[in-house]
Amino acid sequence: MNKKTLVLGASLKLDRYSNYAIHKLVEKGVEVVAVGAVSGVVAGVKIDSEMKPFEGIHTVTLYLNPTNQKPYYDYIISLKPKRVIFNPGTENPELYNLLNENAIDFETACSLVLLSTNQY
Repeated sequence: MNKKTLVLGASLKLDRYSNYAIHKLVEKGVEVVAVGAVSGVVAGVKIDSEMKPFEGIHTVTLYLNPTNQKPYYDYIISLKPKRVIFNPGTENPELYNLLNENAIDFETACSLVLLSTNQY
């Protein structure tokens, strides 16, 4: 399974779900790229603090609350992912509408649960 994934809202802090997600994705053999407020490395994955034009993104998994998602709307759409996962606390009807308008699938789910139950 290689569904190249962008972790948006990635954190260097060990107690953050985005950090757990990067570890779990790497463990499952998924190619991971990450964007967060602070640059660094988690599980061998470089976290960029800038919106890079990554190619071949299958999934964007969100770890930003709806207010903090706004600056990323155009960026997410420009990546043309196959799907966006809204993890708990990231649900955002405004972004759902934009994704629908751009024919991008989305789901409200927990990436960690999907990974641990082989439904990712």
